[in-house]
Amino acid sequence: MGAATSAQATEGGGLGVYPDGLENYLAGALPPPGVHVLLYGGALRYDKLRGNSGQSLLQDFKVDVNVLAPRLVWVTDQTVAGGQLAFHAIAPLLDVKFRANGATFKSSGLGDLTLGAALGYHHSPALHQVVGLDVYAPTGSYRASDPSSLGKNYWTFQPVWALTYMQPQGFNADLKLMYDINRRNGDTQTRSGQAIHADYAAGWGFGNGWVAGIGGHVFQQVSDDSGPNGAMGKARAVGIGPSIRYANEKGVLFTLKWQKEFSVRNRPEGQQLFVKASIPF
Repeated sequence: MGAATSAQATEGGGLGVYPDGLENYLAGALPPPGVHVLLYGGALRYDKLRGNSGQSLLQDFKVDVNVLAPRLVWVTDQTVAGGQLAFHAIAPLLDVKFRANGATFKSSGLGDLTLGAALGYHHSPALHQVVGLDVYAPTGSYRASDPSSLGKNYWTFQPVWALTYMQPQGFNADLKLMYDINRRNGDTQTRSGQAIHADYAAGWGFGNGWVAGIGGHVFQQVSDDSGPNGAMGKARAVGIGPSIRYANEKGVLFTLKWQKEFSVRNRPEGQQLFVKASIPF
């Protein structure tokens, strides 16, 4: 999901196109054929900008991002390479407030759209996986001089692999692995480095639709930024916190995750609260 802002871009030292930790339980399990609507919500708060050795780069730094992102998923009846063919689109609505060294910037509106295609595999009632490709389009408003800009001003191509192991009673686990291939920002002539990152969740099912445990994310930039606005080093971060899920046979799904970041380098550090819900119709 492309709900990050240019204030948090890898370019210049920050986050990538995807809000790390967004996904939760059932990340790798496609729903049945048909059209499905998911709704993501998030409150992201960053109060430190970390440098190459973990030092705080600014004494006065704060970024608040609120996001509401509807996601439309179409699972077809068609099978390709043994998997269910599916398509999805995400339209993030953002409210961003950025403050640094006494200067404040604010922006609200539509961010960068995400379009994707995937194949879903159901190996057993408990084990599921998805492989796909997401494309982040630079549709959000952008100004190089405004760190609260809603768009990134460049395309990103993101191969995705997700795995879900679920049981009504017992151990549950999810992993969503992503790789970012960023194009150049034409306004700044800077290309953010490629990165590998993952969302994860692990918990215990209680047999009544509820699962509780932990979740978070891991992020590691693998190639350097190039261009005049590149960061001084590669970005990295780890996040962890409590995570819960409720789901029933009627298609109702609700997940909630809060996470705190640590071991952060060359990007903002903070905490995030994410909610995901299905809307059956």
